Amino acid sequence: MHDLHLATTWVGWLSLAIFIVGYYFIAAEDTYRINKAKPALLAGTGIFMLIGFYFAINGMDGHILEKEVEHLIVEISGIFFFLFVAMTYIEAMIDRGVFMVLRYNLVSKGYSYGKLFWVTGLLAFFISPIADNLTTALILSTVLLTIDKENRAFLVPSAINIVVAANAGGAWSPFGDITTLMVWVDGRAEFTEFLYLFPAAFLGWGVTALLLSRFVPKGTPPFNINEEPAKILEGGKVIMGLFGLTIFFAIVSHQALHLPAMWGMLFGLAILKLYIYKINESESETNINVFSWIAKVENDTLLFFFGILAAVGGLHFLGFLEYFTALYDTFGATAVNIAVGFLSAVVDNVPVMSAVLKANPNMGTDPMVIQEQWMLVTMTAGVGGSLISFGSAAGVGVMGKMHGIYTFASHMKLAWTVLVGYIVSVIVWYVQFNMFHIG
Repeated sequence: MHDLHLATTWVGWLSLAIFIVGYYFIAAEDTYRINKAKPALLAGTGIFMLIGFYFAINGMDGHILEKEVEHLIVEISGIFFFLFVAMTYIEAMIDRGVFMVLRYNLVSKGYSYGKLFWVTGLLAFFISPIADNLTTALILSTVLLTIDKENRAFLVPSAINIVVAANAGGAWSPFGDITTLMVWVDGRAEFTEFLYLFPAAFLGWGVTALLLSRFVPKGTPPFNINEEPAKILEGGKVIMGLFGLTIFFAIVSHQALHLPAMWGMLFGLAILKLYIYKINESESETNINVFSWIAKVENDTLLFFFGILAAVGGLHFLGFLEYFTALYDTFGATAVNIAVGFLSAVVDNVPVMSAVLKANPNMGTDPMVIQEQWMLVTMTAGVGGSLISFGSAAGVGVMGKMHGIYTFASHMKLAWTVLVGYIVSVIVWYVQFNMFHIG
């Protein structure tokens, strides 16, 4: 990190103002009917253009800024291409009828809206530790839309449930969320130590789900008994297997080969394209265009991530994100780590966790206490992202998939249920780690 402190200069205050205005328009997406990617991208690129201008007129060394942006590009591209491949696979599975089969199997059993709410939530909680929270949320929000794309009374609480479950499930696995992966890779906790967060994550989600279930309508989704059973089209089952293999490649790339996780994802995409080439060249009448799947990827979601991460990276470069770490000495690690959850909901948990790791704040002197505090901040950063719709990758992904249904406004009406679950998670952590020292 550079030694410049630009937060209190005119470029610092103006950049902060740009971020706040951009954040306002992101939050008010429904009011102004403006896609969230536009203000996010404008803020993210604009802040660095402004910093570059400041460097130029003051004759400062531009190489410092250049190195910062290069580092930021590597960070963002890792997330960008990871999501790009995951979304392409999801579009491929939609095209091959995978989700229609899952929907048929759920609806044809006569499950009520309430039972479907709980089934999709449980699936989200237990799939996300393996497949990551964003991919899980994208898959299950697609399932929700295929169940009943008209019933907002069912879709909104179910979407919130999936986001909360995916984030909570991702908190107790190094592969479940980008933030947990960062903590693990940085050597702050062993692989098995994350598993001790299961009780806090599960009970926190369970309480939120219980409260949300009160808003789920009675009855069952529309289903015609004469409806033909859905079938997975040619190549669908293999594509499902390739998707699992691609996630495996991502884990191996990062864990064993010292490559970015997105490298394994792109390798998996290459294999998918070769498989589709094989199908098209066979005697089968099927003719698939992989680029038609890529064309359907929610590019607005990807560009939103680029913009918001660039904007936060700009504030970090200016020195803003370092201020909150000084609070550890003033208020103590427990209080600040709990507050990190609320900050991660507003700013995004990835740069917040990055700032915490880089600042290496005072978590205590006892090794056991230090480990307990790192588990707390890992949990709050991951679970806290659910408090606001775009506070986590899962939330942003579902906003893109369920555009106009799951929005900032619709989430905030029921956000109190998420807050109650968040408080429960913190209480469970306190009892387990601080009182009984289990973990």
